[in-house]
Amino acid sequence: MKRTTRLAGTLLLACSALMTTPALAHEYTQGEVTIAHPWSRPTPPGTPMGVGYMAITNNGTSDIRFTSAMTPRAKRVSIHESRMTDGVMSMRPLENGLMIPAGETVELEPHSYHLMLEKLKGPLKEGESIPLTVTFEGAENMDVELNVQPLDGTSKPMKKETMDMHGHQS
Repeated sequence: MKRTTRLAGTLLLACSALMTTPALAHEYTQGEVTIAHPWSRPTPPGTPMGVGYMAITNNGTSDIRFTSAMTPRAKRVSIHESRMTDGVMSMRPLENGLMIPAGETVELEPHSYHLMLEKLKGPLKEGESIPLTVTFEGAENMDVELNVQPLDGTSKPMKKETMDMHGHQS
């Protein structure tokens, strides 16, 4: 009986180790900038656009500007902002980039600031890593990888409002 109890305890411990979150957070630091958990979502075959999300922390004493990004997996990457106004979700490119104030973190997340990976050269597949170079004004460029994570329902579903994609190029 003691052996069975010990075996069950060992099995329970082993199973709990397997139940950890499959996509562990990853972060990159260069100089005064930290990029935490860059990620994307899988895209169906033939879909021309993907997304990119991350948290950018400016640990310095001067503001910096996130000006652009590029990846060999897309013809173009642009920085966008989604905003809900009077029941209409709109998305627009940030032509002048995104300010990251000194000592603060700016989140790129669903329904907010995000990257648009335009004219994808192929679908983004769950489990793969997408190389991305992030360019700043006031800080050095950084090479990161977007981890393509499963669609797990953690983001808020969009309501049936209208999506205005003014200024978006496909």
